Amino acid sequence: MQKRNFAVIGHPIGHTMSPFIHKRLFELAGEKGDYTIFDVSPHELPEKITALNELGGYNITIPNKQAIIPYLDRLDKKAALYGSVNTVKNGSVREGFTTDPDGFLKALEAGNISFSGNIAIIGCGGAARTFLYEAALAGCHITLAARDVNKADFLAKEAVQKIPHADIKTCLISDLNGDFDLLANATPVGMYPHIDNMPVSEKALSKCRNVFDAIYNPLETVLIKKAKANGSNAVGGMSMLVWQAVAAHEIWDNSVYNISDINQLILDSAAEMKKIFY
Repeated sequence: MQKRNFAVIGHPIGHTMSPFIHKRLFELAGEKGDYTIFDVSPHELPEKITALNELGGYNITIPNKQAIIPYLDRLDKKAALYGSVNTVKNGSVREGFTTDPDGFLKALEAGNISFSGNIAIIGCGGAARTFLYEAALAGCHITLAARDVNKADFLAKEAVQKIPHADIKTCLISDLNGDFDLLANATPVGMYPHIDNMPVSEKALSKCRNVFDAIYNPLETVLIKKAKANGSNAVGGMSMLVWQAVAAHEIWDNSVYNISDINQLILDSAAEMKKIFY
């Protein structure tokens, strides 16, 4: 079997878990693939696209998720909805996908968290957009909370334009109140090195039956630890990071994985991350 080449592109792109995760996924699937890192800025894409087209496929991170679209032949339905691509499959047709939603949904499923009912989403950046769109598509009742309510209002309006039945209200994070089936944190609050911080108050957290934190460094944030102490189901961002990579391999090779292997990879990725950052 001939080894194929894959990569992740972004700018700047320093420490990333992608090579570790994807190389392991190739091994688990019995596929031969080399996976490297390319530092590519949006203005460099025109001169780099020929080399990228020679790869079996590649992943894309900030700031190229929109910039790559004009160089593709086709977008899948979800990438078209989001106007964002994080995975490309090369072949007779160069097709763009977004696996961030898949990673989020599979992380919830693996954590036995039902994605329904009243959902609180904290933040208004790219991850919050993913959570918001998926919650709207699932028919959830959504509260979008941010430090700047005007930004939250803008994101909510955008979501309703694309998903007309979306049920969204907005508020300041400090005003978040109510019983929620799921709290999803899409802010960097609690991320290394500021690991003692938490994006919501303990009072607000106490009313959340399930918690998802997009942060994966550390593996368990203060938010996750306190949620578990409250008796809530709680899942961290490393699960989403690995599952969105799994979705990329399903696109590239139709690969199938055992959930026990993926759970082990999540733990191994956390251990590898500690070697890099701690």
